[in-house]
Amino acid sequence: MRPRLLVLSGPLKDSTIPLAEGEVTIGRDASNGIAVVDPSVSRKHCLVSWNERRFRVRDLDSRNGTLVNGTGIEEQWLEHGDQIATGDSSFLFLLEEDVTAAVSRVEFEDADAFAETTILHPRDVVYLQPDRLLRELPATSRVARNLNALLKISRIIHAIRDLDDLQGQLLDLIFEVVPAGRGAILLAERESHEFNSTFARMRHAGQAQLVKVSRTVARQVLEQGIAMLGSDVRGSSELREVESLAASQVRSLLCVPLTVFQRVIGCIYLDSDSANNRMNEEHLQLVTAIAGISAVALENARRLHWLEVENERLTVEVSQERSLVGEGARMKEVYQFLKRVAPTDSTVLIEGESGTGKELAARALHRNSPRAGKPFVAINCSAIPETLLESDLFGHERGAFTGAASLKRGRLEVADGGVVFLDEIGELALSLQVKLLRVLQEREFERVGGTHPIKVDIRLIAATNSNLEQAMREGRFRQDLYYRLAVLTITMPTLRDRKDDIPMLVRHFVQKYAKRCKVKARPVSREALACLVNYDWPGNVRELENAIERALVMGTSDMILPEDLPETLLERTPPPEMIEAKYHVKLKEWKKQLILDAVEQTQGSYAEAARILGVHPNYLHRLIRNLELKEILKEVLRDPARGLAGLSGGNA
Repeated sequence: MRPRLLVLSGPLKDSTIPLAEGEVTIGRDASNGIAVVDPSVSRKHCLVSWNERRFRVRDLDSRNGTLVNGTGIEEQWLEHGDQIATGDSSFLFLLEEDVTAAVSRVEFEDADAFAETTILHPRDVVYLQPDRLLRELPATSRVARNLNALLKISRIIHAIRDLDDLQGQLLDLIFEVVPAGRGAILLAERESHEFNSTFARMRHAGQAQLVKVSRTVARQVLEQGIAMLGSDVRGSSELREVESLAASQVRSLLCVPLTVFQRVIGCIYLDSDSANNRMNEEHLQLVTAIAGISAVALENARRLHWLEVENERLTVEVSQERSLVGEGARMKEVYQFLKRVAPTDSTVLIEGESGTGKELAARALHRNSPRAGKPFVAINCSAIPETLLESDLFGHERGAFTGAASLKRGRLEVADGGVVFLDEIGELALSLQVKLLRVLQEREFERVGGTHPIKVDIRLIAATNSNLEQAMREGRFRQDLYYRLAVLTITMPTLRDRKDDIPMLVRHFVQKYAKRCKVKARPVSREALACLVNYDWPGNVRELENAIERALVMGTSDMILPEDLPETLLERTPPPEMIEAKYHVKLKEWKKQLILDAVEQTQGSYAEAARILGVHPNYLHRLIRNLELKEILKEVLRDPARGLAGLSGGNA
């Protein structure tokens, strides 16, 4: 063992420093064991020490930190081949003698072109020109013909991306050298012996006929990974018993496996009904070689096809899930605003109650903007504590605070080139509002603990469900920040203001959650839809979405019925066209009587009545509102003798 540090970069580059059992410090100060005259290195940067028969490195609270293999560390054991970085200097820690070859480097030298250099263009390479290569060999050489075919296939298959086109050209080239009348390429699923991709072709162009393939032969080749040749099917005791071969009058057949990384992914199947041109062992050798050079290309083309289909499916699915739904007048105004604003880089403030789709509107702006291919970074200002939000937004330098062991890029930095969406902007602390104002004005910021400004190219979209103008008057929100944010503003309509969109939203959520929850999509009954339209939806679209998911999962009939919906929807007075079930009528009467008794008992104290009923006061207020009991309770408290039945005519 000969421990040493090989200097890869910095002032001491290319030097080798032996390490002894003990300690050695690395730093800018001359008193260090390894003195590095480098302003990016601290005076006492790190310590390399021998302990427990091993070496380890420890950072000495350096300004720029110590990295081992690219990761910031406080202290770490060293292994042979580890790379230590201190500022602009880097060292390779070596123990063994034979590592010098592993650290070879490339160094470019500028020089004039040599006069005697031979230049060769790809078009002149003999081994890339099958026809020319064929002329170099005897015309009667079967080997030359086979090499020509292999070279053609090798050149063509790696230039074709489309799976069907690749399989078609591959079979056409095989027909040039093998006397088969029919051919098929069969690709199997990864973990089974079932063929999920089949492609067939006849020798003669224009013949679009059914190609029958012996499943028995194909499966044996797939399962055992062996090539099979039947040069005389009728004379074979095994093959002549295969009914499909007899029915197709097959005289000879050939089937070879397609193998990628020792895994059989499918096979090439060829057969002929000609008695004169039968396939032989030479053809078996040739097609096996063709399968060997084309298997990877076929697998790559299949994977590419799958990725393209899956990407298209996911794009549509994500687009549908993150798209605004509705065709009413209020939503058309929203669409018109988004269409005009999306192509710009202007800051947008989206206002509206919770659950109205503010983030969906922000994503629609991003998706239809020139920044669509860049990041969309969403931050909920109310969900992250103030102490963490600053670091989350702006990032921090190593050592900026306790626990900041390494440099961290903030969300604003990650979103460079894209869009930052700040949800619940009204909850942002005043100290952070000042920093955000600078980002909006200068498009730059400093990390926590940093001293250098960082430039970013971002579009900022903010959203709030609170009244920012009132927050300004109360001193909770900066006026200058508000006017920077409210360059373009839009208010998302509540669901109670666009009830004509509810049937469309219901159909959308039924399809979405039937697929997500793996349940059958069920139609919504007329009575259930009436309940949905009749409700005020304080939670807006998000509450409707949750109600439909619950109904799909919990419902037991072939339709979504009123009893499948949340109870809050059934507490409302039904629309005139709906005949309410006796069960729900009686249930509401019972609830009303319970509330009346509790409020009477407490002489009008809702808080005390909620305690007696065992519910939260807010829930009691919601029940009173939904059951339309407010005026009735006032009358009862004025005249207790009349009672609920007397006030409601007995139809409460």
